[in-house]
Amino acid sequence: MMLRINSHKSLERFMLFSFVGTIGFVVDVAVLGGLLSLRISPYIGQVVAYLVAATVTWGLNRKYTFRSSKSHEPQRQLVVYLGVNVLGGAVNYGVYAIGIHFFSIIYLHPFLGVALGSLSGLMINFIMSKRIVFR
Repeated sequence: MMLRINSHKSLERFMLFSFVGTIGFVVDVAVLGGLLSLRISPYIGQVVAYLVAATVTWGLNRKYTFRSSKSHEPQRQLVVYLGVNVLGGAVNYGVYAIGIHFFSIIYLHPFLGVALGSLSGLMINFIMSKRIVFR
């Protein structure tokens, strides 16, 4: 799956999507940090944190990145967004889980695993969002 950014609008959308993803990363790390402080498993904590962050990014992408593609059924669109981002989320989570399992530095600093996972899922989520959710 190759991403071709062949227009100014596509590049702008990708940059906005990446910026929104950065906000999602901050939300993800903040929620995960809060859950870890409550002694929630880092595996379960990341699932919850990812869902919160994905909901935030859907709202921001809907309002800013893909504003011309608004659905009249936002709840349905959110479900589709979460559904199509399962692949990116699985890659994201897999990289995170492998990182905290095999690398003590990531286990001690889980935000590093979140960052690696986020970057790995970025392109998959952008393509799926552009082609399916916000077409």
